[in-house]
This record gives sequence, C-alpha cells and structure tokens, in this order.
Amino acid sequence: MIRQSCIAAACLVAATLEVRVQEAPSPDTGTPAIRQIESVQVPAVTAPAVKLVGGVTDYVVRKGDTLRKIGARFGVDVATLARANELRPDARLTPGLVIRVDNRHVVPAALGSLELVVNVPQRMLFHRGAGGTAGYPVGVGRRDWPTPTGMFEVAVLERYPTWNVPASILAESRRKGKIQPATVPPGPNNPLGDYWIGLSRSGIGIHATNAPSSLYGTVSHGCIRVHPDDIARFFGRLSVGSLGRIIYQPTLLTVQDGIVYLEVHRDAYGRGGPTARALAEAAGVADRVDWTRADAVIAAHEGIARDVTLAATSD
Repeated sequence: MIRQSCIAAACLVAATLEVRVQEAPSPDTGTPAIRQIESVQVPAVTAPAVKLVGGVTDYVVRKGDTLRKIGARFGVDVATLARANELRPDARLTPGLVIRVDNRHVVPAALGSLELVVNVPQRMLFHRGAGGTAGYPVGVGRRDWPTPTGMFEVAVLERYPTWNVPASILAESRRKGKIQPATVPPGPNNPLGDYWIGLSRSGIGIHATNAPSSLYGTVSHGCIRVHPDDIARFFGRLSVGSLGRIIYQPTLLTVQDGIVYLEVHRDAYGRGGPTARALAEAAGVADRVDWTRADAVIAAHEGIARDVTLAATSD
C-alpha cells in the first residue's frame, strides 16, 4: 500500500454524468453485469486534496526476493529500480542487501470525489476514503486484451469467489494447448484470490490474485489485479453503488508545496494522451518547469513522480 493522509477537503460541485453500460458477462467470472446505468449523480471532477502518494524508502532484501517481486509490490518498473540501485535487472539479490525504493506517484485529478480510480498506463489504483487517500500497484489488461475505460459503479462485493471461466479464455487456453477447467473453486489455485469486486462496466472486475509478482504489469484479460493484502485494506470500505472511474493517462503532472512533479509512463496501448506541456499550461505552471529536466523525464519513462521545478535565479 502507498498511503498518505488527506490534508484538506476539496470544494465539490454536483454534476450528472451519462454512463451507459451494456449487460454482458465478465471475462474473469462469466457472470453478467448487474444492470445498465442510465445516469449517475456524481460530484464534478476536482483536484484531489492529496497530490502524491508513496515516498523514498530503504527495503531490506529477504530470501527469494528479486527486483521484479520488489517492483511489483511497491509499484516500480524493474528497469527503474535496477538503475536507481546500480544493478542489472536480472541481478541475484542477497538477503540483507538494502534496496532504495522511490515509489512516488501522482494522484490523478480524476479521483476528485470518487472512491476509486484506476489509471491503466500508470498501473495504479487509488482509493479515497474517510482515512485518506491510498495508492496500490495493480495488474491491468494486456495490449491485445485491454482494460476498458470509463465510469463504473461497484456492482458486487464477494469473498472467496468461484471463477466461472468465460468461453473466450477457455478458447485461448485450447489454442495454447493448455487444459483449463471451466470452473475454479475458491482456494490457492483460483486466480481471483479471496476478493472479487464486480463492476458495472461490462466484462471486468477488480480482484485479488494468486500471482502477486504479476502486479504492476499489463498481464490480465482486462480485469484489474490487486495484491491480496492491499485489496483487503479497502474492500470492506466499499459498498454496492460506490463510484469509480478507469482512465488512460500516461503522463501526469501536479504541484505540491511549490514543487512541480512530472510522472511519465510508457503508452501501453498506443492511445496517447495530454502532453507534459499541455498539462503544465492547463495548471498554469509552464513557466515554473525546467523543461530540460522535464524532457529527460519524458524520454526516460520511469513511471515515478520527478521534481522538474525550475530553480530560482538570483538577480
């Protein structure tokens, strides 16, 4: 979990968003979406009170750790983690080794007053509750099986779900020469883990996973995978009808305590999005950005919030 307490409440203005969802089976459960939403009353999008989650910490390697496992747990790309610690991405880690982890992430403005936001290229889920705002690394859909974007309501909250494997996944397994049971009961072999959050978006849900090292990747059949410990933290704070949104924004920019932060991810689905300059101009801070540093952040695609503030000059 990446967490920071909420400091101040944002001013909220009510607005109505039209959300149309066709009833369809979920690719990860085979169960239909609960209903079609004609419209939902939600607050207008406002900047979240918490602008950043995460921080810079030292992690002590334990037996069996790899950079991939550490990155998946903290929400950091393997290449970024390796470069920061002057290691090869496939380095063998010795127990007791200290790894510096910088997992600062910009909270998308889309969170506003919603309870959940998932940013696909960022591979992060953000939950806003009474206790503050928290960010969690997640696994999202593959490029050829993308996670759909848009508004959603929580439609189902289920502990210890049974996975009714959809026909599309069964067909894929047959093409690969694999034997996939049509139904997987609760237990350690169930890829949904112990938690299932069904969404009104057709075909997907948010769930735990029995493969935590797959997190922070584009790996699923469209669903959103969460570490079992993380989903346990916010599952009980949701209710049927909780509102959320799935967005696609590879580049994020925010200002906190006078510092301009820029976070740039790879465009996983090739859809593009607002540029850093467009975001800076919209925020009114283009003249406060060191564009040489910003261009380096853009080129690196490290997926971490970096300080790109223009240094003050003396007269």
